[in-house]
Amino acid sequence: MRRNVQRYRERMRESGLRLVQVWLPDTRAKGFPEECRRQSLAAKKRTRNERDAFAWLDSASDTEGWTS
Repeated sequence: MRRNVQRYRERMRESGLRLVQVWLPDTRAKGFPEECRRQSLAAKKRTRNERDAFAWLDSASDTEGWTS
């Protein structure tokens, strides 16, 4: 099994890819929905500078071709 994984990773590297691991929030964790709500409510209370910055980011974003 370990040898198969090693060969697979070598093939992926040879094809120009690299392995990246990312830690994400555990959506099954106790309190996750409450924390999402807390952060969402906090985001609604942005300062004018924050609103301006986010508006600029939205206007500068190139999302053409993305699906929603």
